Amino acid sequence: MNVPRPAPQSGPGTGRRIVIAGATGTVGRLTAARLAATGAHELTLLTRDPEKAAAQGLPGRLVGAEFASPSTLRDGMRGADTLLLITNDPLHPEHDINLLAAAAAAGMEHVVKLSAQAVSDPDADDLITRWQRENEQRLKDSGPAWTLLRPRSFMTHALAWRDGIVERGVVRSVHGDSLNACVDPSDIADAAVRALTVDGPHMRTYALTGPRAISDRDKTAVLADILNQPLAFEEISLDQARQQWRGRLPECMVDALTASAERQRSGAKAAVADGVREATGHAPRPFRTWAAEEASAFTRPGVQSPAPLTDWTVPPCLLPLLCSKAGPS
Repeated sequence: MNVPRPAPQSGPGTGRRIVIAGATGTVGRLTAARLAATGAHELTLLTRDPEKAAAQGLPGRLVGAEFASPSTLRDGMRGADTLLLITNDPLHPEHDINLLAAAAAAGMEHVVKLSAQAVSDPDADDLITRWQRENEQRLKDSGPAWTLLRPRSFMTHALAWRDGIVERGVVRSVHGDSLNACVDPSDIADAAVRALTVDGPHMRTYALTGPRAISDRDKTAVLADILNQPLAFEEISLDQARQQWRGRLPECMVDALTASAERQRSGAKAAVADGVREATGHAPRPFRTWAAEEASAFTRPGVQSPAPLTDWTVPPCLLPLLCSKAGPS
């Protein structure tokens, strides 16, 4: 499994009071673990269910908060210096609005926002990308200094294939030969830690990708080698995927996922950037390294993880729909 690496050296900006909104997600959890491991920072995690978060071993002060309810955000923000802002529901833009308002009211100095690399693509105009663009502009207009982290698709999205691998030795995906410069969430967390704890420069945007673009078919071959078992790759059509999504998701979400898949097929997600090195000082990790560390996870069925075709982090309420055995995983 992915063991938290030591946080990057913070230099003169140690001893921060840091709030993480979205701490139970992949990047939030990894970032919190790294910050806690330094012992140098006062950490507050905003979570809908503090008891559940505590049972999961999340560190720091756990504060109950509903992003849709501004009054629940004040206590967690009070006295903090910096905020890591992670939201994941494009159907509720008020979440970012409320969190940014609470950060400004608390006199927050700096906000680090997890966005998506699709924002930089002028041809990307789906619901999810428009939501992320609007969130970025809200942040820039809100007052505090800002840093934007724009990752490409998470390598962890491959965990959505685990049931097919365990039960049938099969990986199923749309546009299996299309390329995505996916990134290890550990590299995103390292970038977040550095942005949250180092004194500037702020007002910067980092495009976070892996060291090379890789297709789902090639990921399958890597996993077969690491797991030492034969794996078959089966491509499903986009029409099949849409039919499976439709009826379970709002049509706007089906269209957004479709647009994301089509942009990947066209090559829009294949470019490699140097943002991980710029943000952290180290090179991005390749898919093989991530997969080797996570090999044991592919032997345990039944754990849900986001669908692999989008750069956006799927809302928890949608995971059962996107990751069902009949779905595009």
